Amino acid sequence: MGHLEENFLEKNLDSEASYVFLHPDRVALQDVTGQMVMLQFMQTELKSATLPTTIHCDHLIQARTEGKSDTKLAIYENNEVYKFLESTASKYGIGFWKPGAGIIHQVILENYAFPGGLMIGTDSHTPNAGGLGMLAIGVGGVDAAETMAGMPWELLYPKRIGVYLKGEMNGWTSAKDVILYVAGKLSVSGGTNSIIEYFGPGTKSISCTGKATITNMGAEIGATCSIFPYDERMELYLKSTGRKEIAELANKYKEHLVGDSEIEKDPSKYFDKIIEIDLSKLEPHIVGPHTPDLARPISKLADDVKNNNYLDKISVALIGSCTNSSYEDMSRAASLAKQAQSKGIKAKIPLLVTPGSEQIRATIERDGQIDSLKSIGATVLANACGPCIGQWHRPELKHGEQNTIVTSYNRNFPGRNDGKRETMNFIASPELVIALALGGNLSFNPLDDSLTASDGKTFKLDAPENAPDVPDNGFVDIKDVYITPSENPDAVQVLIDPNSERLQKLEPFAAWDGKDLNDLCVMIKAKGNVQQIISRLQVLG
Repeated sequence: MGHLEENFLEKNLDSEASYVFLHPDRVALQDVTGQMVMLQFMQTELKSATLPTTIHCDHLIQARTEGKSDTKLAIYENNEVYKFLESTASKYGIGFWKPGAGIIHQVILENYAFPGGLMIGTDSHTPNAGGLGMLAIGVGGVDAAETMAGMPWELLYPKRIGVYLKGEMNGWTSAKDVILYVAGKLSVSGGTNSIIEYFGPGTKSISCTGKATITNMGAEIGATCSIFPYDERMELYLKSTGRKEIAELANKYKEHLVGDSEIEKDPSKYFDKIIEIDLSKLEPHIVGPHTPDLARPISKLADDVKNNNYLDKISVALIGSCTNSSYEDMSRAASLAKQAQSKGIKAKIPLLVTPGSEQIRATIERDGQIDSLKSIGATVLANACGPCIGQWHRPELKHGEQNTIVTSYNRNFPGRNDGKRETMNFIASPELVIALALGGNLSFNPLDDSLTASDGKTFKLDAPENAPDVPDNGFVDIKDVYITPSENPDAVQVLIDPNSERLQKLEPFAAWDGKDLNDLCVMIKAKGNVQQIISRLQVLG
């Protein structure tokens, strides 16, 4: 309640009609949406943002060949954008994360998210920070600019959906399967204007980054945000990422960071809708194509492929993204690669790996997971969004060619990943994607089906090894990926090329005269959702 305007504390709020005004703790911007935010913020003529803000360069790096060369080329192609964002960050007291530092949501989780906090970000997967007990919500650029200028942030008072978790996951089942199951139950719009709260004894069996996977994909069901109660797994992650003091503070106020006991006793009294999941019985799931709520257990996929005439042969497998690129994710995926390596086989199709951050990349390079993945043919892409948001160059595909991909990403609307509406994306956990890459076909079920080793003998994959939440030897300390704001901001010049075709300073609007605006031109009218609009624009572009 500390983030709520005082005059709302005693009101009876209606989730269908009431708006509340909130004061977030911080703001996060990515390099595409952040451009307009900074241009708008400049219009306020303030000397600095009024609350902690960071810019993250992760959306403009296109996947072409491999991480280093792709990042280098992106810096060249987007130099004027990066210079503009870096200069405005330096001038207005904003932290700047360079291209290659990592995906915004992974970097936020590693550095800024904290239990009990409220954050807004100009990206729909901002709720990723809910894995650390933070209410984190994706917003538009105007909302961010106004909040940075000190104005309260307006939100339609949300409904509450409770997801009760009991039991523990085992074998092939992972945190990804929890949210894929929930998506199948609620649909892509079932969480609209709702906060999804996970509760129950099963929450403690999921790692902090596993929780983040679940809250991240709440965006795919329309949720305002999702959140888990604070526990020892969050404490471990905070301490392992250099935030011992925050962990100790969270422990001190733990009673305020978890649900009241009355909620578990009578959840129907507190939630508008309740879903119950027994994690010990949950099967590995896979969703798609073309929508993240078309869910089924992996055991049912082969029948779906046959009955719906899906293209069985997989063209590319991809793991990573802001949803599934943690140390735990990469370790479980690498354990399957080790099994394949020991049998002398490789992935039957191209396998692309996206680390979530430079910290993750350097750590899994040190600890051997990258070598294991490369041993079966993987290519490591840049620490960026890449194919997950459509930044993927695929010259090998012919125009109109149908193909199937499997990913550990979050969205799979037509054209989402490569601008080609014929591409069918099936989403699963990283470990299931690795198994399908080894099998080569959608109809391959690693829980039941066998592979052929290099000596001609058949074998079945063992379930992925249990991986630690965080590395036993700690995360690698990363340098030269972050730029602090200038200590002399008045001397900093905002860099915009006067001949730029991408950037232009905004001219202030004339003061409103109090009259209605009439005869305005409608620029575009469309049906569907934002992702469908974006995919069409990618195709047109």
